[in-house]
Amino acid sequence: MPRSARSLVSGDVRRHNLSLVLGHVAAAGPSARSEIATATGLTRGAVTALVASLTDARVLREQPPQPGGAGRPVTRLELDAPEVAIVVAQVDADTATALVTDLAGTELHRTSRQHGRPMGDPGRVLDLLATVVGEALDATAALGRRVAELPVVVFAPVGGEPAVVLADTDLGWDAVDVAAGLRERLPELDPGANVTLASDGWLAALAERALLPGVDALLYLKSNSGIGGAIVSSGLILEGAHGAGGALGHLPVVPDGRHCECGQRGCLVTVAGPDVLLERAGLTNLVGERGLGATLDELAARILAGEPLAAAAWRGALPWIARTLQILSLAVDPELIVIGGYWSRLTASIEAAFRENRPTITRGDGSWPAVPAIEAGRLGSDAALLGAVHEARDRLLADPQLLLAR
Repeated sequence: MPRSARSLVSGDVRRHNLSLVLGHVAAAGPSARSEIATATGLTRGAVTALVASLTDARVLREQPPQPGGAGRPVTRLELDAPEVAIVVAQVDADTATALVTDLAGTELHRTSRQHGRPMGDPGRVLDLLATVVGEALDATAALGRRVAELPVVVFAPVGGEPAVVLADTDLGWDAVDVAAGLRERLPELDPGANVTLASDGWLAALAERALLPGVDALLYLKSNSGIGGAIVSSGLILEGAHGAGGALGHLPVVPDGRHCECGQRGCLVTVAGPDVLLERAGLTNLVGERGLGATLDELAARILAGEPLAAAAWRGALPWIARTLQILSLAVDPELIVIGGYWSRLTASIEAAFRENRPTITRGDGSWPAVPAIEAGRLGSDAALLGAVHEARDRLLADPQLLLAR
């Protein structure tokens, strides 16, 4: 084998092995060298050498030794990378947010401001988003860190190359290149920072799934600024041919229903979307005073308390939510359905409505079709932000040279 080819192969193997070590520590938490070797299949000698490189580069650090078996101290390793930061930008129908974390996902800074929902005016929203991201960049620099990844989260379908918002009915947008808009407004942003764009439903689903070991087929349905979600199959998001996979709020479930801004009739969002329920519950005026998120929390509280207008609004929406889940559960056959956004507090009533209309045809032993369990999401309004952090971290860990070279 020519010398150059041998070097290339050796470098690829080392990069792969470094990513195995880092990936294990990221997933399992602080780990001993022996635990890393067992989990990755690498020899203990190889792990020792790889860990030495990673600790020298300050990507990993040793914790103080802890007592082990037979009194022998055990030294565990945790993610470090003190010079690296991940900045997540998020824009929804109500606010613009910027979150700064370290490689382990520890929050270092957060800024969030309401943008006032200027319909059909992406420039105004991007101006505010750039402002909060600029503050996050300043905070990152003050901490002595550089931005390695800058994922941008939007509450809308995303597609294309480079990725753009395909349409955002919550804000009245057509196609918008959010990543390019941010770079234009932030000349101080490091050209080497990787700016990516993703839909909130996909990221939230992956973040929730990370808390559910062994679940590889997941249906995620949520409502906050609109209705969305994701379908996870074999551990992967079904993005679809055009990036519109998971636009569950725009499934047309009501025959000859109301016209939707997406162009169809009878979409789920026209009968169960937040704007519809807030109007029926008499809470629309609160949005301007408190913001959309706080108002939806108030709506959920009133529904749970049995307040007449709120409860009636929810009763009107619930059959359509259940029908959507019934259609999807047989179409994609998930192991589990997770309910996110403000609906997570109302999961019990969603599950009850879902189970009222289930198929009764089964195999002889009664095992098919299995009715998936329904659970409330655990991450609340931070689900998409945390999903973006995890994805950004995984991209960095998959190519440790991005960390070792600094």
